Amino acid sequence: MNFNSRYSLYVGRFQPFHKGHKWCIDKILSEGKKVCVAVMDIHNVEPEKNPYKTEDVVLNIETELQNEILTGSVKVISIPPIESVNYGRDVGYEIIEHIPPKDIEKISATKIREKNAWLFDKKVVYCMDW
Repeated sequence: MNFNSRYSLYVGRFQPFHKGHKWCIDKILSEGKKVCVAVMDIHNVEPEKNPYKTEDVVLNIETELQNEILTGSVKVISIPPIESVNYGRDVGYEIIEHIPPKDIEKISATKIREKNAWLFDKKVVYCMDW
């Protein structure tokens, strides 16, 4: 696939990273776009909602997307906690919402955390089955 040199930004907490997140990344990649996955460093701000440390979330995503990272189609970065996304005028990028199929849309990281609280002490949690 011939990728553009710019990246599509995909921001989230990824608490935990799951099939719904992977679906969105795959959707963007299927459009011939690179993806910059921006993980909010929010664990210390709201640990009750975000039990996984940011560095562990980044490692989990990098493990799951290692092939895409090796090809240069995906980058994973950490960003500070954000409260909103703002822009002033047309500055050369789009705001795009990807609507997943019903089976993906029903995936809830909150429900995954509630059912699997015993996993919170794990550094890397495999969540692609959820």
